[in-house]
Amino acid sequence: MKKRLLAMFLAAAMMLTAVTGCGGDQGGAGNGGSEDGDIKIGGLAPLTGDVSVYGIAVDNGVQIAIHDIGANGGVLGRDIHYIMYDEKGDATEAVNAYNKLVQSDKVVAIIGDVTSKPTLAVAQQAVKDKIPMITASGTAENITATGENIFRACFIDPFQGELMASYAAKKLGKKTAAVIYDISDDYSKGLYESFEAAAKDLGLEVVQVEGYSKGTVDFKAQLTNIKSKNPDVIFLPVYYQDVALIAVQAKELGITAQFLGADGWDGVTGQVDVSNMDAVNGAYFCSQYSAQSDDPKMQEFLKKYKELYGTDASQFAVLGYDAMMMLAQAINEAGSTDSAAITKALAEIDFTGLTGHMVFDEKRNPIKSAAITQIQDGAYQFVEYYEK
Repeated sequence: MKKRLLAMFLAAAMMLTAVTGCGGDQGGAGNGGSEDGDIKIGGLAPLTGDVSVYGIAVDNGVQIAIHDIGANGGVLGRDIHYIMYDEKGDATEAVNAYNKLVQSDKVVAIIGDVTSKPTLAVAQQAVKDKIPMITASGTAENITATGENIFRACFIDPFQGELMASYAAKKLGKKTAAVIYDISDDYSKGLYESFEAAAKDLGLEVVQVEGYSKGTVDFKAQLTNIKSKNPDVIFLPVYYQDVALIAVQAKELGITAQFLGADGWDGVTGQVDVSNMDAVNGAYFCSQYSAQSDDPKMQEFLKKYKELYGTDASQFAVLGYDAMMMLAQAINEAGSTDSAAITKALAEIDFTGLTGHMVFDEKRNPIKSAAITQIQDGAYQFVEYYEK
């Protein structure tokens, strides 16, 4: 009963500081930053559609951060007015929502987007308007290359591909690898390309590469080709829905190679039937954090998330929390809601969040290690933090 009351209280508190899909008072200077009003921050995420699991998790994490910020005096002594729009995982929808946030709602900064294609499209617009923007989870390398006001809380696709090639060669001692990737997805393509390049330098031979297009459900042709090469590992730089299909079909074909993946794997254990869980057992993937961390702030967040939403937090939720906390710190350190001041403060930030300590490099990507997770008996098990 106490947990239920706590969840109801937190949900009500967040409703006071967050608005979904609507504007409010316009603030001062046409920039959402009047001295005595709430600070308007925009949000973009897919809350419906194929990738909504990621958007909902990021938004949930942001909402908890907003509550925690408000409970600790707000930003510059003021409340956050969070204005979120559902962009359905579509780049055009995302740009339209961005324009509404900037032109009508007059936000001072944006948390978003979530997946790489919409994030890149929005970043290109934000650079023109010089609006500070931080994506929690957009990992494509070219996102932050769009301009000096674009940041990210997550590590990038090439980093993940390079890191998993390094882990396979250096930590697991593997000699040969195969890859299956989605040729229609920039995230998947970027990971594959960086994995292959790094593998070459590490002496890890890539013996077979197989591609497929979005919507594919039968992977037996690709897997049969791979089986003939008998690789030590199979790198799957794809999202968890496809991972589940591929892994189960690989099991049916008798493939025993060890699977490797990246952060898109988060959620795969909920996608695989219990009777087929051995298909992903033993697989390694890199992630942004570990739920097994002994950091009390992490454990507090995980507990609060479960009480509020009735499910365990994913890395997307944790990154959403860190992105919002990072932006709040930057605004406080800037001492202003001026866009240029916020951008400068973000570039110089020294931040410690749920995903660890981080600073930004010259390309506005965070410098931090990755958590290696292994699936064991249907559960995620933290192995180690690893730097390539």
